[in-house]
Amino acid sequence: MVMQRPSMVVCEHCDAVHRWRALERGESARCVRCGALLYRSPWLDVDSMFALSLAAAITFLVANAWPIVTLGLNGNHISATLWQAVLAIWRDGAGVIAVLVALMLFFFPLLQVLLFGWVLGFVRACRRPPGFAVIMRVLGAIRPWSMVEVFMLGTLVAVVKVGNIFDVILQPGIWAFAALTALLAMVASFDLRRIWLLRQERCP
Repeated sequence: MVMQRPSMVVCEHCDAVHRWRALERGESARCVRCGALLYRSPWLDVDSMFALSLAAAITFLVANAWPIVTLGLNGNHISATLWQAVLAIWRDGAGVIAVLVALMLFFFPLLQVLLFGWVLGFVRACRRPPGFAVIMRVLGAIRPWSMVEVFMLGTLVAVVKVGNIFDVILQPGIWAFAALTALLAMVASFDLRRIWLLRQERCP
């Protein structure tokens, strides 16, 4: 299915109708009535965005497969991955907190990366992604609830506080989460409603 470029753009805030025009890289178009953002031209092309989504997926796997930190005291050491921490919270009787942690630090970020890559894979082939409308709604709903950056901040605060008591050794998982935080921030900055326009010049 060949995607057609829109000729008109409607402001989501005041319903003003504008004629669509091509933008240079990094430019944005705003409503002449209310000043709201209509659409923008991303700095990266579709191929670069797809590579970014693959990098985010690989980093996500590393972050969840390797331990986050190792704590040592009197010669004894203990390490934990994210899921080991979730299970420990569950066993302590805080089931609700364990579920929220699993959703916000694993399932929502994973779904965001997978859906982003799914859309871009079809866009690179000049095809409309199956379930595009549903995917856009899901991405819009889960983006505010993907809280890897909050986890990173909390982990750093905790490491500093327990540093005077335990021997703290940062493991690959924490560095992977740091990289994932930056990658997800870049992913969340893309306007997927307009991303397929980037391929129009190369698609028949």
